[in-house]
Amino acid sequence: MEYADIVAAAVGVFVIAWIADLLTGRRGLFAASLVAGVGALCGWFLAVRVFGAATMDGFLWTVWAVGGAVLCLSAFYLFRNTR
Repeated sequence: MEYADIVAAAVGVFVIAWIADLLTGRRGLFAASLVAGVGALCGWFLAVRVFGAATMDGFLWTVWAVGGAVLCLSAFYLFRNTR
């Protein structure tokens, strides 16, 4: 399958967003998914375009994408307004 790494990254990021939403009291899966998706794009950009640490041919960039999602989700839940 040619796009297995992209599918694996998308599923991994959604699972991370779902787990974060469950752990924080179900505030909204859409917001968590959006933040995780943006973080995944940032992680991919850093790995492939900025540092050159990975290429799109392997699965290493998916680790960077999931790491970016985790970092953005932790910042989102740390600094959000909780009224």
